[in-house]
Amino acid sequence: MTTLIPTNPHQIEDLIRLALLEDIGEGDHSTLSCVPQSGTNQAHLLVKQEGVIAGVAVALKIFEETARQYGFQPLEIDVRIQDGFSVKKGDIVLTVAGSSQLILMAERLVLNTMQRMSGIATYTSMMAALIADLPVKLLDTRKTTPNFRLFEKMAAQIGGANNHRMGLYDMIMLKDNHIDYAGGITAAINSTNDYLEKTGKNLSIEIETRNLKEVDEVLQNGRVNTIMLDNFSLFDLAEAVRRIDGRFETEASGNITESTIREVALTGVDGISSGAIIHQARSLDLSLKAF
Repeated sequence: MTTLIPTNPHQIEDLIRLALLEDIGEGDHSTLSCVPQSGTNQAHLLVKQEGVIAGVAVALKIFEETARQYGFQPLEIDVRIQDGFSVKKGDIVLTVAGSSQLILMAERLVLNTMQRMSGIATYTSMMAALIADLPVKLLDTRKTTPNFRLFEKMAAQIGGANNHRMGLYDMIMLKDNHIDYAGGITAAINSTNDYLEKTGKNLSIEIETRNLKEVDEVLQNGRVNTIMLDNFSLFDLAEAVRRIDGRFETEASGNITESTIREVALTGVDGISSGAIIHQARSLDLSLKAF
């Protein structure tokens, strides 16, 4: 049901380079105009509210890539708190020492990335804790920020969720519009399996169902890996799980909130997908301060 996020460092570096180009462009004139090129200084990353820290590993890459792109010597960095640890106001996550210009040029990208990732990890951790004692997986979704998906999914994983598909290329998910455009559940399943056979691709198939009648139709056809139960009532969720009886993995989806996630988990589904753990998360307040 889950797919691991890509760990190719070049992909992370490519995203960082694009972000630096967006922010610095032809040059950081605020820094270049008043901070001596030879100047050195120190700063620490300060936590300003309680949460779960995420993005430390990415921050190290940002400092490294900024130095490489703009011709600085790498900073000396002392990491005091690693990704995934709980933090409180006043904690220091890391310290940096080296070129003053480099610290200033990387500052905002480090903060924007870590604040967003830490907010997602914090919210995800809270949601995961609500079902931690139950045999069910919390899953993320593709409801992510364009060009920031990799980092958001890293943060969800740090917070305790399982990464679902990264994109449209690593898994087949037949949602309501696919099914309607294909001519129904049976037609969609048949066409998909024909496609995989013709192309020789080895992709898992998940199909969305909207009611128990559609669940029954999927059960009659088979040839899928996971059945998504979208916006089912708790009663129908439990009934669907009973009918499926372990023949396929099950995923509950739709309007998963803090107040409903445990009741949904208790129906016996294998996974619960939540877009909210990413798109509803609030950034954690952090700052990079000279000292």
